[in-house]
Amino acid sequence: MSYILIAVAAYFLVAIEVILDKFLITSKKVSHPVIYTFYVGMMSLFALMFFPFGFHWLSFGDAILSIISGIIFVYGLLALFYAIEKSEASRVMPVVGAIIPIVTFLLSIFFLEERLRSIQLFGVAALIIGGVLISFEFPLRNKNKFFHGFYLSIVAGILLAIAFTWFKYFYDRDNFANVFIWTRFGLFLGSASLFLHSGWRKKIWSSFGGFKSPQKDHYKTGSLFVINKTLGGVGSIMTHYAIALGSVTIVNALVSIEYVFILIIGFFMSFRFPRIFQEKKDVLIVSQKIISIFIIAAGLILISVKFKQIWELLGK
Repeated sequence: MSYILIAVAAYFLVAIEVILDKFLITSKKVSHPVIYTFYVGMMSLFALMFFPFGFHWLSFGDAILSIISGIIFVYGLLALFYAIEKSEASRVMPVVGAIIPIVTFLLSIFFLEERLRSIQLFGVAALIIGGVLISFEFPLRNKNKFFHGFYLSIVAGILLAIAFTWFKYFYDRDNFANVFIWTRFGLFLGSASLFLHSGWRKKIWSSFGGFKSPQKDHYKTGSLFVINKTLGGVGSIMTHYAIALGSVTIVNALVSIEYVFILIIGFFMSFRFPRIFQEKKDVLIVSQKIISIFIIAAGLILISVKFKQIWELLGK
């Protein structure tokens, strides 16, 4: 299977995860993004199941760098969850999705010596433009041109791009299972590092109270969280596998497909949970998002097919 198809399937699973993240955080099923990030990092230890499939010890330097990349990823997630709490998931994710391939592309040129064909560069550009277009509030009725959480989305995109580029660097040098395990150690330690902040430490400690006196609601929330993170975990493994097989820039640019899924799912969920999924439904905004989707689709075509195939599609 093409690494592009693997990435698209992965982003569908991650889109479902993001929607459930929004539900759990905004509905106060999970009281704070820090708590959510902490448990996501703790669940990364499930990567230990890959031990029989290629784990081996690294040099001290490579081990430290792998762990640092995982820690950076955790803080990228933290910024992302804060942004999702403040705004619509269908606006946050496009900004993150636009920043990640830009930063990844720049980093991959210098550190991975990655080169894309001209047609693929146009495709990446279309994915980024579509992502940015879907993020703006049109018309600009007030001074705030960007949504709440916009700047946190940028921070999240930069941190996640750095982490993804680092992951790709290690995938090019080692087997998939070993890199995945070592970087998950980083996620675990990154989550543990949240205890260093006194305010965050109190929030995390307070969340343990639900385990001492579990109620029916806690069971439901816990089950939903586990199901959600299982979907996200499978999506994450598939995303990392796609990165290992192909271009890290293209795989990251394909995140635009994820927020097309998010937009569609979030739109329908907003009818059932209007306070949580605040998707605006007026004609102008819906038209803006549809145009963005077409641009994103064009970008997907450009990075997926060769010139010869494009001419065949056009009937030349």
